[in-house]
Order: sequence, then structure tokens, then C-alpha cells
Amino acid sequence: MKTLIYIYSTVFGTSKFLNDNYLNDYLKDIEKEHSSLNYYIKKKIISDNLYGVDIMPEAVEIAKLRLFLALVSAAQNVNDLEPLPNIDFNIMAGNSLIGLLRVDDAEYEGSGTQLNLFHKTYRQVLEEKNRLISIYRHASTYSQNLQSLRDEIAEKKAPAIENINKILLEDFQQLKIKFEQSQISGKPIKRSLSIADIEALQPFHWGYEFDEILHQRGGFDAIITNPPWEIFKPNAREFFVQHNELAKKSKMDIKTFEKEQNKILQNPEIAETWLKYLSEFPHVSAYYRSAEQYKNQISIVNGKKSGTDINFYKLFLEQCFNLLRPNGECGIIIPSGVYTDLGTKQLREMLFVQTEIDALFGLSNERFIFEGVHHSFKFCLLTFEKGKSTESFQAAFRINPREAIRVDKLDTFLNNQDECIEISVNLIRRLSPDSLSVMEFKNEGDIRIAEKMLQFPLLGEQIEGKWNLRLTREFDMTNDSHLFQQEPGKGRLPLYEGKMIHQFTHLYAEPRYWVDEKEGRKALLGRNGVDNGQKLDYQCYRLGLRSIARNTDSRTIIVSAVPQKVVCGNSMLVSSGMDKISNNETILCQAILNSLVLDFYIRQMVSANINMFYIYQTPVPRLTSGDKYFTDIVQRAAKLICTAPEFDELAQEVGLHSHREGVTDETERAQLRAELDGIIAHLYGLTEAEFTYILTTFPIVPETVKQAALAAYRTFAASPGDPP
Repeated sequence: MKTLIYIYSTVFGTSKFLNDNYLNDYLKDIEKEHSSLNYYIKKKIISDNLYGVDIMPEAVEIAKLRLFLALVSAAQNVNDLEPLPNIDFNIMAGNSLIGLLRVDDAEYEGSGTQLNLFHKTYRQVLEEKNRLISIYRHASTYSQNLQSLRDEIAEKKAPAIENINKILLEDFQQLKIKFEQSQISGKPIKRSLSIADIEALQPFHWGYEFDEILHQRGGFDAIITNPPWEIFKPNAREFFVQHNELAKKSKMDIKTFEKEQNKILQNPEIAETWLKYLSEFPHVSAYYRSAEQYKNQISIVNGKKSGTDINFYKLFLEQCFNLLRPNGECGIIIPSGVYTDLGTKQLREMLFVQTEIDALFGLSNERFIFEGVHHSFKFCLLTFEKGKSTESFQAAFRINPREAIRVDKLDTFLNNQDECIEISVNLIRRLSPDSLSVMEFKNEGDIRIAEKMLQFPLLGEQIEGKWNLRLTREFDMTNDSHLFQQEPGKGRLPLYEGKMIHQFTHLYAEPRYWVDEKEGRKALLGRNGVDNGQKLDYQCYRLGLRSIARNTDSRTIIVSAVPQKVVCGNSMLVSSGMDKISNNETILCQAILNSLVLDFYIRQMVSANINMFYIYQTPVPRLTSGDKYFTDIVQRAAKLICTAPEFDELAQEVGLHSHREGVTDETERAQLRAELDGIIAHLYGLTEAEFTYILTTFPIVPETVKQAALAAYRTFAASPGDPP
């Protein structure tokens, strides 16, 4: 007998079927509703036990209704109808992420008074519970006696769960987790957690509810799930939108929103509700960050924690791993960030080392497979088996809007081996040694191009005797908002945001905020920094890069030169102007990053946002003055960059007299950019066929731009007899 769990949302419940027909009919009903996905779960895991999940008690009734409808839909006529099995104690509501996976007998028996249990051992408690539930499941009719039995089971379970909650409270206390009561002003007031705080979390104790499966069998045979895709942290806009119409304006700037928030909090009832809402998060977040069962949630890169946002899908992935028995299988639908984002690096390591990945499919939502999810959002269908390791796995990616799969054709795509490509974990470790990101290769040609580009060092690799680029962030748009002024003034520096720049264009939009230079310097130097008038990064020419980008846009990497006397918000990564890299070399790096070739490489790695570690993991030639192509690239890029008086000093340094020698005519700029793309394709050693293929992967880029780049490639091709 095998056990299969179906996770509805965020709470786990169970339903027992009398025979395989019930389960098969139920799964047919699921497939009928989601025929496009078919959940990509192997039919070999279908069995006669099904377990499921949902957070709200009302979902229990919905699950029963779904089961009943599946039963009815399978009937050919009224005589085929059978009564629904007694499943009241098989479908359960509770917090599936918080609760004991295993209950230690000694801990239970020493956890305090066991009311109504006469100090029975934990084994005796389990046996009594299981015996009563078995009687209930096999009852043939619904009657008053059945109701009494149901009440008796609930009565027996109550003190047992109370004792287990006490064990969970001790776990929180051992992790030194406190309850933090938020205040309108000042730091939260900390106090010890109480049993009431634990009960408020509605913990679901797997080790108690499914003791036969987890203790005797070692876990579930299979798990099917589509968990929530939400970050676990307070959302001020979401909260206040309930109380103020103005808060519904999605484009409201920070200052306006803060003013409205302060007005709303003048209402004592709203303020009390707001503080209660804020207080629900810290102790739960601390548990997710420190509990042993969630040890793979935080990624460590170069000795530093990264991607520390708590996301439900990440927690559920690890919880599914915990709940599987050795050789148990899981099929899960989650955001594509699971195979790209830096914050999921440790989960990828877990999957590579402790599971055998069967298949990984990355899909865009262009055809609204999931209603209510943005059309450009990408999700992933992942299947794996616990207890083995992964050397390679089948993968397929569909991210091109023009190639978006029709919902009714998705099933064909998932089962078409011609759409798949074999990706080795060894290649992933070479391409992305820091993040282990899985690049979205479409075919073997993509892999060949990537390996050819890997002849050059990754940008994050520190090379003695060569220039090295270091990226950083300056001001946080939320935490540093008190420094932002909404009008320019004497002694104020413009604050650049990511949306203000475009490729080779430093002022794509006007600034919204300014920062007083003295206050800004104080913030940049930090609490212990001393201002001796020393030169800081903002006083240098720098490279700026948008940190918000998608690989479904026309271009993914957006880089521009940043003028002197400008500070930047966290939506833009900036290079350090104090590093040992000349302005010429910064211009070279900017040109390479803005090229179609480099864009092709990184868009196979990025889903929604560009982290500096993705940039560090791009192979970039460290050309210096005198190297082939160095002058060709720098001179052309400088003419695209130096088009305003604030770049006069830079223009003179790179051989131009002033910004007046910069190119502003759009036709001439397009030609310069085409030449840069052609030269950089040669720099990487790409053949004409490979560069032509790369151009086809940019469906939104105008055809004239691609043809001009290809023509430039041919112009710069080596003539017969030229030295290599």
C-alpha cells in the first residue's frame, strides 16, 4: 500500500479511499480541471491513500465537496453512485509548516499533566487514537452513534495535542525565540512565548496525526503540491488599502504613502490592529530561520548570507523533502526562482546532493495558465526522488512570449522528449560556481556557446594584474527614505533609480528625489565613519546597472555610465569608483555588458531580478590598453556615453575633446551599437552561425537592429591571411 499526499494550499489534511477507483476518479477530476498541466506526476505513484492540505477550516468542507463531485462525475447513472467514505478525521486543517515531524516518546511523557489520559504512554495514546479513527472510517452509516464517536475522538486528541504543543513551545524556547510586541514608536517589547502564542499558530503535528506513515514507513511515498508563492513579511500597502482609498494607488511615491499611513494610524482601533498584525511575524520568522527542518532556507555565498526573504514556496519545498520516505517522489509547481535565484542556492544544493531530479520544466504564464498571476511570471514543474543524488536531469524551458505554449497543448509539450535537454550538475557548477543557478538552455547549441564563452574568466573572479569590478548598493528606497527630498536645492545630489537609465543613456527619466550631500556622506560612511573630506564613490564616474529586469523583456541587462556627484537607490547596482579600474576599462565593461552576446548569456540565468552575483558569474574578457579590440570598443562606447556636459572630463580622458563629439543622432548611435555587437561577438570567438542564432533569441528586438549587428559582424570578420 502506498501513500500519496496532495497539498491544496498551506495546510495538510488526509482522505482515505476504500479502493483504487475512488483515488483514480479523484485524480481524473484533478486532471480534468487542470488538464493542461496534468501535474506531471508519474502514474506509478497512484495508490489507495491520499493526503492533502489547506490552511482554512472552510477548506475542509470544500475538499469534501470536491471529492463528492469527483465521485458523481465518475458515475454513468444513478445506480453507480456510492456514498462518500467517512473522511471527517482524514481531511484536516492546520499550519502545515509549523509542527513536530517526529514526537519523542520521552519528551511527550515528561511534558506535563496529561488530562483524561491517566498518564498513558505516548504509544498508548497513539494506539487508542488510531483504533477509534479506524472504527470511524469503517462505519457503514451516518448516525447519532457516529457523531458520538467523532466527539470522543476529538476529546481524546485534545489533551494529546496540548502536550505536543508544550514540546513545540520548548523547541521555540531552546532556539531563544521571543515574542516581539510592536510599538507605534521605538523598539518592539520582547517577552517569553506562551502556550497561547503556540496555539495561535494552529500547528499541525505530523508525527502525531500521521504517526504510522512517518514513524513506521519513514514518510510518504509521493507528494503532489502547488504551494503558495508569497513572501512571509508584513505588507503595509496590503494592510492599509483596507482603510484608505488613496493607498490603492499603485504608483504612489514613498513620501505620500508614509503621510497617508501616519494619518490612518491616528485612529486608535486601526493602530491597535496594525500593531497586532506586525507582531504576528517576528517569532514565526525566527523559527523559519533557525529550525533544523528549514536549514536550507538561507544561502551562504562567499561567507555572507544571501536571499534572506522567507518565501512560502521555499519552505514548502524543504518540508516536502522532510515528509518523503527514502525513494519517495515529489511533484511540485513553484516559481522559476527555485532554479535561478541566489536565495534558493542552498535548496538547489539539497536537490542536487540528496535527491535525484527527474525533470525540471520552466514555463511562462503568457497564456495565463494560472489566472491572477502576471503574464510574464515564470513558474516551474519539478519532480524529484529523495535519497539519491543528481548527476544530470531532463529540462525544458519556454520563456519566449511569441513561443508561449497554448494551454491545451501544454500536456503535449511536457511529454515531448524533443523539447527536453539533458543538463549536467557538473556544468551548472562550472557556469555558476557561486549561485548554482540553472541556465535556461533550449538546445545543445546553447550549451556549446556557453562553454565557448567560458574561456574567459567570470567577472567576479579576482585576477592579479588585471582590472576587477566590484558592485555595490548605496541607498535603500525604504530604510533611507528619511534622507530623500522631493525638490532639488543647494547642496543636494540627485538620487538615481534603475528606471532612470537605459543602455548607454544616463538620463532616461528625471529624478524624483534628492539627498543633502552632507547627510548623504554621513550615511555612506556609516555610524563609525569619520568624514575627513575624503573622495567617495559618488564623486567618481561609475557603471550603473538596473537590478530589476526580466528575461522576457527586449533586453535584460541595462547598463549606463553614472555621472559624478550622483547617488543611487537600491534599484540600481553601481560599481565602486575607488577600485583599481580605469575609466577606459569601466567603459569597456559597460559595452560588453550591454552587448547582445552577454545579454543572451545572462537571460538564460535570470528570471525577474538581477542580483550582483549574476553579473559576477558572467564571463567577461579583461581587456586592457593594447589588447586587440580594446580601443575599437572603448572609442565607440565613449561616443555613445559622453553626450552631456557632465561627461566632459570623461570625454577628454578617453580621447574626445568634449561631449560635443559624442553622438546623439539616433541613426549614428544605432550604427555604433551594431558595430559594438559585431566586434564583441568576434571577441568571444563566435562563428557567424552562432551569432545569427543568438540574434533569433531576441524576439522583441527590431529586425533592423539584428540585421545591422550581423552586417557589422561580417565587416569585422578576419580576411584570408590575417594572423589569428
